[in-house]
Amino acid sequence: MSLLVVGLSHRSAPVSVLERAALVGDEQAKLVQDTLAAEPATEAAVLATCNRIELYADVDKFHAGVAELSTLLAQHTGVGLDELTPYLYVHYEDRAVHHLFSVACGLDSMVVGEGQILGQIKDALALGQELHTAGRLLNDLFQQALRVGKRAHSETGIDRAGQSLVTFGLEQLAQGASVAEWARGKRALVIGAGSMSSLAAATLARAGVAELVIANRTLERALRLAESLVQQHAATPAAIPAEGEETLREPLVARAVPRDRVTAELPHADIVVSCTGATGLVLTAAELRTALAQRAACPPGAHRTGTDVSLLDLAMPRDIDAAAHRIEGLHLVDIESLAEAATEPSGAPGSSAGAMAADVDKVRTIVSAEVAAFGAAQRAAHITPTVVALRTMAADVVASEIARLDGRLPDLDDKQRSEITQTVRRVVDKLLHAPTVRVKQLAGTPGGAGYADALRELFDLDPQAVAAVSRADGSARAAEQNDPKGGRP
Repeated sequence: MSLLVVGLSHRSAPVSVLERAALVGDEQAKLVQDTLAAEPATEAAVLATCNRIELYADVDKFHAGVAELSTLLAQHTGVGLDELTPYLYVHYEDRAVHHLFSVACGLDSMVVGEGQILGQIKDALALGQELHTAGRLLNDLFQQALRVGKRAHSETGIDRAGQSLVTFGLEQLAQGASVAEWARGKRALVIGAGSMSSLAAATLARAGVAELVIANRTLERALRLAESLVQQHAATPAAIPAEGEETLREPLVARAVPRDRVTAELPHADIVVSCTGATGLVLTAAELRTALAQRAACPPGAHRTGTDVSLLDLAMPRDIDAAAHRIEGLHLVDIESLAEAATEPSGAPGSSAGAMAADVDKVRTIVSAEVAAFGAAQRAAHITPTVVALRTMAADVVASEIARLDGRLPDLDDKQRSEITQTVRRVVDKLLHAPTVRVKQLAGTPGGAGYADALRELFDLDPQAVAAVSRADGSARAAEQNDPKGGRP
């Protein structure tokens, strides 16, 4: 295993750099394809979220791999290599595995313990499988990362420490109040219908907004999301009311509009959440000022619940003009302000200080154990083709000697021939048993890959035969992992 990851995240780079380095459109696919075409890499996958861009590869040369992956990141993000390099981090082999497993558990997230990263890791794996850039190593790595992340959430209370970026952002807008108390009865506009926007819409629906408008470039997708939210809302039982409160759940009004209707919907929205893949601004400062003026001219009630507007921008690069921070009547929370809030030492939601320390320690213990197990399994798997090739060679020698015996002793009956054959095979199996078992055990230790080389040298095994076993095993595993009835998480 020669796993290499080169990337940047909210921990290594300012938001201004992350914003410029965001991969939009089909750039993720182009990046992994170009990585696979590069000489040092035999497999590639990219993990791109709103606060990280990481390129994973199986490389045969460390220094050449770092240089090539760094250059590819610069080319595909459009940020110059000289400017990008100071913000890049590099992890290799076991440290790279440890990094991805920590990411999968939410330990490296802006909001510690958040679980949405698992879906993003699953998307990264699916893209690698679809483009055939993820081979045996990266398939195993990302599959195991998903299992480790799920284990961390099921076996510890990391969920108490973490929350989604959406919830964290809405809590910042609520400024101390509960999201449900703050959002109840308001009108919300969600721009986009991807995974983050869908999560925001669902969260606002549960919080009790009176009306929810989904604006998306593809209207059909927005319609499906709106219909789904209405159905879920109707099927969810109302909370037990406090004494004197109404017991009936207010129905959710959800509409879908094309994205070019955003400016028309904007004056009527109390809450705006935007997370699209647009390369430019979705809402400019001028559009926001116009909407505020139109909003102020409308009486409250039928069209609005107040004059101020709360804006949550979860896109990278940003959807909403940063100048909105300076416009009176607007309260903007974006990735940059979320990053600042998440690192506050006062125990802000999402910070390490505010997380459940014991649960975080338990997750770290799980990660360490899983990294060791993964490394041992990979090293053991590396020697398996050599062992298989050795046993195949031994079987060929037995077959050849039995054939020679038939020529020299043609009068042997079938029972005698069978007994001799079985005896020879048992002798060979017993001679090979101890060394092959022991070499598999040793292969699981650090530096164990060298035992495969020693085995090949001692028994003069044909390298092509070993390679053929590896290819056959890899093809079988890839077929299993791409089987729609199983293999894919």
